[in-house]
Amino acid sequence: MKIEKTFIKDLLIVEPTIFGDERGYFFESYSKTKFEDLDIHIDFVQDNQSFSKRGTLRGLHYQNPPFAQTKLVRVLEGEIIDVAVDLRKDSATYGKVFSVLLSSENKKQLLVPQGFAHGFSVISETASVMYKCDQFYNKASEGGIRFDDSSLNIDWGMDLKDAIVSEKDQKLPFLDNCNSLF
Repeated sequence: MKIEKTFIKDLLIVEPTIFGDERGYFFESYSKTKFEDLDIHIDFVQDNQSFSKRGTLRGLHYQNPPFAQTKLVRVLEGEIIDVAVDLRKDSATYGKVFSVLLSSENKKQLLVPQGFAHGFSVISETASVMYKCDQFYNKASEGGIRFDDSSLNIDWGMDLKDAIVSEKDQKLPFLDNCNSLF
């Protein structure tokens, strides 16, 4: 397992070691021991999975403390542009955006710590996305930021006029007005 640091502290790309032969491949998508060997101590308690078609844009979502979530995101099928926004007000990278292509082919994962908004866009015909969480979902603590906030200037890999966005996500506030408690 290889960990790649990003320009935002604590936001990490995880690349598993792939063992392949003529039959196919095998890899550990998560190992608590290996994470702890890399000084990453997280107790995941919930797995979530979504299926979406091309053009779907989900996010940007977060949960406020004490129900804030760390997420380990990976793609089981297809390709997405995965996006994280630093909401930690005391961070040197507050309001900064990081994005990465995650796919079933590259098998990369993004470790999104507590204190970030998260979302993704589907750029393949369909995509199945799975993510582990270290905290259970709590509706009362959920929050979000508009996907098209011009101050964030996110490249979602698609024309936003064609994006398929839930009504709920279309009503989220811009970063300047979000109710983040980080």
